Amino acid sequence: MTFQRKTFRTLLFASLLYLSCNGTSYALEVGSKAPDFSLPGAQGTVELSGAAGSVVYVDFWASWCGPCKQSFGWMNTMQEKYREKGLKIIGINLDGKSEDARKFLAQTPAHFTVAFDSKGVTPQSYGVKGMPTSFLVGRDGKIIFQHLGFKEADSEKLEQEINAALEAKK
Repeated sequence: MTFQRKTFRTLLFASLLYLSCNGTSYALEVGSKAPDFSLPGAQGTVELSGAAGSVVYVDFWASWCGPCKQSFGWMNTMQEKYREKGLKIIGINLDGKSEDARKFLAQTPAHFTVAFDSKGVTPQSYGVKGMPTSFLVGRDGKIIFQHLGFKEADSEKLEQEINAALEAKK
């Protein structure tokens, strides 16, 4: 991707992020059923339905997204800390070229499941408006929590949401 195209994409997503932060609205409401997906992944096909019975943190990210890179260390920590309690993290990459994602992952490894959606179908069904956007899905397959962006200051609140979902009655 040329520098100009990459800059344009970055500005486009930054604009969408800005607009969505002013009166945040999502296509999916808390309590609604999370749309299933079937995507190619680093270890084979990744499906939300394949994680039924688990609490799933679905994170939409791209290689060019600075906050996405910051979130990876936190997601790795959460996956390790809460794996035994039933947390599954699925990071869905939205780069047009999977090579861009693979370069990113070589420098910033993911210790959680990674899927690739180069056509951008899944973020449309979730109503993603900026990067990164994450959804916490309960054991019943319903959306518990949605979060746009990532800052270190967000991590405590996000972990509280994950912990509450894991402790909720099954």
